[in-house]
Amino acid sequence: MATIQDLYDGIRRCTACPLARNRHNAVPGEGPTPALAMFIGEAPGKEEDLTGRPFIGRSGRFLTDMLSTIGRARTDFFITSCVKCRPPQNRQPRPDELATCNNLWLQQQIDRVQPKLIICLGGVSAKTLLGPTDLRQQHGTIVSKGDYDVFLTYHPSAAMRFPKIRHAMTADFQQLDRLLQARSP
Repeated sequence: MATIQDLYDGIRRCTACPLARNRHNAVPGEGPTPALAMFIGEAPGKEEDLTGRPFIGRSGRFLTDMLSTIGRARTDFFITSCVKCRPPQNRQPRPDELATCNNLWLQQQIDRVQPKLIICLGGVSAKTLLGPTDLRQQHGTIVSKGDYDVFLTYHPSAAMRFPKIRHAMTADFQQLDRLLQARSP
């Protein structure tokens, strides 16, 4: 079985989909392994592409702030995205790109990180892991998937733009805190 470092190295060398052509850096993710919980977003943005680190741009700072409101630090979690390379002009990843990264990398990361809880940030992440999902109806809830539970919430970029979503995400994080406390060793 490949180690998490083997996966990082493979992701950085990956050319399995067209997203690899224009990237500066692949963004494997980071955090402890194993981890109590794992955040999964959609795709790297500009700052992530330049540095090779996940969620460090505006959305990442918002995520860090949301975590601090519940007394948590981002270093407590494994953080990654569905695809590991930035889509051109920050478009949504195409289904073939999502399937390639999911099959080659994301499922292996989940296996290595062994989270007790996966937190999907946004609809793309939720649909990648669970199939058809209505985030507006299911945010703040848990869906069981095999060996792990998946908590659904909005993507930070949506919460930054829309006050109603920010309010819902804040409530979701309060629920998330209770769930994490219940799963803590």
